[in-house]
Amino acid sequence: MANILISPNKYVQGSGELENLARHVKTLGSRFFIMGSPSGLKRVEDTVRKSFSGTDAECFFEPFSRECSMNEVNRLREKYHANKCDAVIGIGGGKTLDTAKAVAYYEKAPVAIVPTIASTDAPCSALTVLYTDDGIFDRYLFLPANPDIVLVDTQIVSQAPVRLFVAGMGDALATYFEARAASEANANNCAGGKCTLAALALAELCYDTLIDQGLKAKLAMEHNVCTKAVENIIEANTLLSGIGFESAGLAGAHAIHNGLTVLEASHDYYHGEKVAFGTLVQLMLENAPMEEIEEVLQFCIDVGLPVSLAQLGLADATPDDIHKVAQAATAEGESIYNMPFPIDAEMVYAAIYAADSIGRYYLDLE
Repeated sequence: MANILISPNKYVQGSGELENLARHVKTLGSRFFIMGSPSGLKRVEDTVRKSFSGTDAECFFEPFSRECSMNEVNRLREKYHANKCDAVIGIGGGKTLDTAKAVAYYEKAPVAIVPTIASTDAPCSALTVLYTDDGIFDRYLFLPANPDIVLVDTQIVSQAPVRLFVAGMGDALATYFEARAASEANANNCAGGKCTLAALALAELCYDTLIDQGLKAKLAMEHNVCTKAVENIIEANTLLSGIGFESAGLAGAHAIHNGLTVLEASHDYYHGEKVAFGTLVQLMLENAPMEEIEEVLQFCIDVGLPVSLAQLGLADATPDDIHKVAQAATAEGESIYNMPFPIDAEMVYAAIYAADSIGRYYLDLE
């Protein structure tokens, strides 16, 4: 089987770059369906309208309902048709962007992605994670192509809540460890091929950037300033993690995230926060060296990522609850089967408690 690497057609990152949106998307269409969360659109709508002023293009704005479900995708498709649009622009966070990609896929339309936060690696991928209307993981929708354009205005991203930025680091934290596991297992990546050396190198660079720059960037973000460290972490969260996970492969961490969504108490926590804990669970499954585990734990504690069940709102989770998580994480077709050894629900159950125990131990040392 072939080695395959996929990526967006164009990635643009810079301060104030949203002002140039119309110039970047002018080849995609002339009637743009622009969707985003109500709060996200409030932040950027004036800038977007100004960007398109003086052009022949028309823009139609539609708020997103905050859940990436098939019902929401279908609702937005009806709005797309009603306005006779020919291209999609998604503006906002991970679920908004995933929904925009799904709408574009079903409408066979080009799509531009404009993240206003660096909270997940969703922007660059040919993947939509679908949930039920109640926020429970439903399924992966693998798309035939990556976004046509990903545009990241770092000045806007640096004004976002710090917790979202840190959650993006949690999502990116899994990239290298999942890539390494999938590569060792010779598993297929999200593109249906094998991992390239380039993808594995980008995944490792993502991890190295987090460890070296993450705390500096988080401290700068607390003052809503965009330093070079912030720029680098935005790239790690968005581009390096995006290409790394998709072209190298997912494994245990994201499957654990999906399992955690069956517990309603976890719904108050972001995707990347649950993925960070899932990374620790994966390391427990691998019986990784303590030096590696300690580095991951210290990074998470320093930047504020959860390392225990209690930090995910699950202090009162029962053994039966954790069994449900483990069973969902090992459902047929889950990415956990990209690990380089056989996996079952009992192993995951044990690893969750092991991760929780070591996380609490290191928290007590602080």
